[in-house]
Amino acid sequence: MRETPIVIHRTAGTGGRRVAIRARIAGLAHSDDDVIEFLRRAGLPDAGDVLDDPRWVEWQGGRPHEYGAA
Repeated sequence: MRETPIVIHRTAGTGGRRVAIRARIAGLAHSDDDVIEFLRRAGLPDAGDVLDDPRWVEWQGGRPHEYGAA
């Protein structure tokens, strides 16, 4: 079974979501722009195109694109 290369974890109690790229934590995102910046730094310049692609991104807990406090 192939793992999804990008995992956006459930929201933290204080807001934001941890973002993992290839099983390494890239940072805490508070918006899609933060996620895109983490992906750009990881070498994906057109990262905005993959956020809704389940082959690339797994959104855990809650709705995708929501970053508020849990």
